[in-house]
Amino acid sequence: MNQIKRLITENYSEGVPFKELGELLDYEQPNKYLVKSASYDDSYDTPVLTAGETFFLGYTNETDGIYPASQEKPLIIFDDFTTAFKWVTFPFKAKSSAMKLLKPRPNSNVSPRFIYFAMQTIKFIPHYHARHWISTYSKLSIAVPPLEIQNKIVKILDTFTELEAELEAELEARKKQYQYYRDTLLTFDENTRGGVKWITLGEIGNIKMCRRIFKSQTTSSGEIPFFKIGTFGGLPDAFIPRKLYDLYREKYPFPKKGDILISAAGTIGRAIPYSGDDSYYQDSNIVWLDNDESMVSNRYLQYWYQVVEWTTDGGTISRLYNKNLQKTRIAVPTFDEQELIVSILDKFDSLVNDLSIGLPAEIKARRQQYEYYRDKLLTFKEAA
Repeated sequence: MNQIKRLITENYSEGVPFKELGELLDYEQPNKYLVKSASYDDSYDTPVLTAGETFFLGYTNETDGIYPASQEKPLIIFDDFTTAFKWVTFPFKAKSSAMKLLKPRPNSNVSPRFIYFAMQTIKFIPHYHARHWISTYSKLSIAVPPLEIQNKIVKILDTFTELEAELEAELEARKKQYQYYRDTLLTFDENTRGGVKWITLGEIGNIKMCRRIFKSQTTSSGEIPFFKIGTFGGLPDAFIPRKLYDLYREKYPFPKKGDILISAAGTIGRAIPYSGDDSYYQDSNIVWLDNDESMVSNRYLQYWYQVVEWTTDGGTISRLYNKNLQKTRIAVPTFDEQELIVSILDKFDSLVNDLSIGLPAEIKARRQQYEYYRDKLLTFKEAA
């Protein structure tokens, strides 16, 4: 990095030119590359992409209309509504027409990989639903140093991204290892140490939920986070007054610290322990089992919820009704065996999910380091 800064100081002390993205990149609509069927299968050959966080939606067996991206002819795919974007170096089909396919204009004398990194430093947040490339984003400017400097910057930043990719691959392997041991430990037979009983959740405890909160009782900011099914496990977008919270918590059912909250809609069966922090949960969509912990520990329940095959009802939208929960069968070994299983799985869980330790913490640190050097390397004085 010091070498690059020295080169710039010695040869470009007056600064470097800035150019609008629209001057550097041509765009193409993805219409002729759109997938026709959503019947995806991992055994098929061609990935179906979105520019959003999901990126890989699945694989298709369609053989026509495949965009021929490659290492030699890379591409940036750009979500016209969210302005998210991805770097692509392999053939693919697209999911949505709300996308732009971006590549350097002829004779632009710019590295597409450099543009991709430079776009990551742009601070633009869409505040309305519209197609943004033509109207706004293409008019944003980035510094364009000489190609020699661009290539040196790309080489440094690629080193960071390769290290992060290696860590993410290792994390994915550890997650598969965790799932294998979880499934193995929660598979029981007559030889299980201490024996095992199969009983229903209804025999362990009662299904409970918070009292209903109406939309008119919520605000977009406030004192007590109110988690709906769409924000369960994430960040709240609604709040209720403390006075209402204190009243409902005193008069009506409320989870105890450690109780396992379950999503009965949306992502069915998602299980998260209640932290004990002041927060409120949407009735019927987020429920918990008020269980006898002398029979089954909460932590054991949480791991069991990850492997159980839930029975759902409903038409277009499935949901997990209380009657289904109550009839769900669970294997209950001795309490000592439960604690042994939990202690083993807790170690795996921390390794693959805890952002403060293990691989997630290392990946987070690498990403912060990458972002720091990326921003330093891509900050230039603009030529007059």
